[in-house]
Amino acid sequence: MSKSKTIVLIHGNFVNDKTWAEWKKYYENKGYTVYTPANPGHDGNPTELRAKVHPQLTKTGFIDVVNNISQLIDSLPEKPLVIGHSMAGMAALKLAELGKVSAAVSIDGAPPKNVFPPFQTLKTVIPAFGFFSSNKYFMGSRDWYDYAFFNTLPEAERQKAFEKFAVPESYKVSRELVLNSFSNINFKKPHEPILFVGGGSDHIFPPSLTQTIARKYRDNAGRVDIKIFSGKSHFICGEPGWESVADYILKWYEDL
Repeated sequence: MSKSKTIVLIHGNFVNDKTWAEWKKYYENKGYTVYTPANPGHDGNPTELRAKVHPQLTKTGFIDVVNNISQLIDSLPEKPLVIGHSMAGMAALKLAELGKVSAAVSIDGAPPKNVFPPFQTLKTVIPAFGFFSSNKYFMGSRDWYDYAFFNTLPEAERQKAFEKFAVPESYKVSRELVLNSFSNINFKKPHEPILFVGGGSDHIFPPSLTQTIARKYRDNAGRVDIKIFSGKSHFICGEPGWESVADYILKWYEDL
């Protein structure tokens, strides 16, 4: 296959594009053109977004996230390597299904609608659906982030990570992931290569879920690989040692 020199990094729920800043520089230094778009309703400084929610946030759903990236890809001279984290791991799978990528990587990715998540996942993310809340959007508490994202960080680092990255999230994104048929994946449809990366200590999407999703793909549909990093949390892209994850992905891609 001809290798694209373009990479699109998509952020997941509960954070924004600021989480990709180091990855962008890292991959650019290796000769790639790198895009790190904010999902609709997520652009801005996290501290300011926590103080005053983005006016477009509550209107944003999973379909909007995928369409936003799809439009970006259509403006590029070549199909990119698309890397998505968490919710955006599922977005990367959808973009692969739509034929928009040269290859796709799902890091600690959310399951499609047609893969049922384990109890641990439901227990952790159920507040993000807002089914039992009078609030207009979800804003995780420090305790929630400490458990769901930052569980492998030293205690002193968790507060800093929260202040630097935590943002409010639209209920609509999570709801569309589990309720809208757009969020199904056709595992039989031919696709470009896909890599699943999981964190061995991820409290939101445990490695068993990552493996379950990967194994749903039919062998004759296209290449699917899995790599689990032991001891890594859902904050796998930001916690110390993220470079080893970034390097693994790039080597996988360049060796295709």
